[in-house]
Amino acid sequence: MEELFRQAKDASSQLLFASDEQLSDALRSVADAIEAEAAVLLAANADDLARMDRNNPLYDRLQLTPQRLADIAADMRNVATLPSPLGLVLEKRTLSNGLSLRRVSVPFGVIGVVYEARPNVTFDVFSLCLKSGSACVLKGGKDADASNRAAVALIRRVLEKKGLPPNAVILLPPAHEATAALLNAVGYVDLVIPRGGRRLISFVRDTAKVPVIETGAGVVSTYIDREADIKMATDIVLNSKTRRVSVCNSLDCLVVHADMLPFLYRICEPLAAKNVIIYADSRSLTALTGKYPSHLLQPAADDSFGTEFLDYKLAIRTVDSVMEAIRHIALYDSGHSEAVVTENTHTAALFQQLVDAACVYVNAPTSFTDGAQFGLGAEIGISTQKLGARGPMGLREITTYKWLIEGRGQVRS
Repeated sequence: MEELFRQAKDASSQLLFASDEQLSDALRSVADAIEAEAAVLLAANADDLARMDRNNPLYDRLQLTPQRLADIAADMRNVATLPSPLGLVLEKRTLSNGLSLRRVSVPFGVIGVVYEARPNVTFDVFSLCLKSGSACVLKGGKDADASNRAAVALIRRVLEKKGLPPNAVILLPPAHEATAALLNAVGYVDLVIPRGGRRLISFVRDTAKVPVIETGAGVVSTYIDREADIKMATDIVLNSKTRRVSVCNSLDCLVVHADMLPFLYRICEPLAAKNVIIYADSRSLTALTGKYPSHLLQPAADDSFGTEFLDYKLAIRTVDSVMEAIRHIALYDSGHSEAVVTENTHTAALFQQLVDAACVYVNAPTSFTDGAQFGLGAEIGISTQKLGARGPMGLREITTYKWLIEGRGQVRS
């Protein structure tokens, strides 16, 4: 393992000499190779899918399709077109003693990413890291091992052909020992980013000796205010919950003002067509009984709230005010994405001010929490912490900076 980390460190030093055009050209070439070798990538992915139960909510995350590969290639080409995040003068001033100071963006160096059954992450992380001048060390899950190995082999072939260090991307074995080694690679790895569920993120945070940025775990709520537009609320809830249930920005808890209970069945009706199981508190259960399919309606338990379902499941909590909704979100949610549906501008402003999350929406679904949707090109993850990057992490968010100081022989008294 140490030799692999050393190779990544050496590669990160070599990348310092590469121009932005070289890096972008390599990304375009990898995108071309993804489309040209789609059959190879899909065959490797089929091996992984054969080992997973189709009913597993992670099956959708694991699956690659011709369209998904085309989208991955398109995203990579998009990243190639973005301005370089390196060498930006973030701050500049001259001190009274004549010293000139500049704060300039620079690469992190080596970024490690620990993730689960999501082979698209392999390509996303590589593209963002290369464009921002960093090498990446990838630790994927065993469920996606064949897919990840095929992807990394493709990337390394292209890098070598383009005269860039192939060790700019290294895939570790899927064993747990590799995760432990990565989290303890002090002196080689500059930053580790976990992408997965709360259990994985907690393990990485509690175990790592290298710096960590927490991402991924999304316990997401949408509050339907007493002054919400019913049609808008229905569309937002349906999109937030069912667009893709296996992603971190999907809806987990619907928080409903008590005055909206007579209309709750209308908001939930489209969910029935998607076979969404609802775990309703006592008041919302009463409002939905006889109006929502009985086989999809269950009373909420204590663990129904604060759960990231990643499935066609939804909890409902009834509240009597916006402040009670905000308190519920603060108690149960993960600081990822939250939304309010309301026509009251004061309520909307209060929600935005008091809800402590990376992304706070008014009259829009949380499904928009995504680096590409935010115009960042792609993302390496959604940061839910407050120190450093927060929200979708694009190119600028995975660079650091250094101070450049120029003088004319001044000495400090």
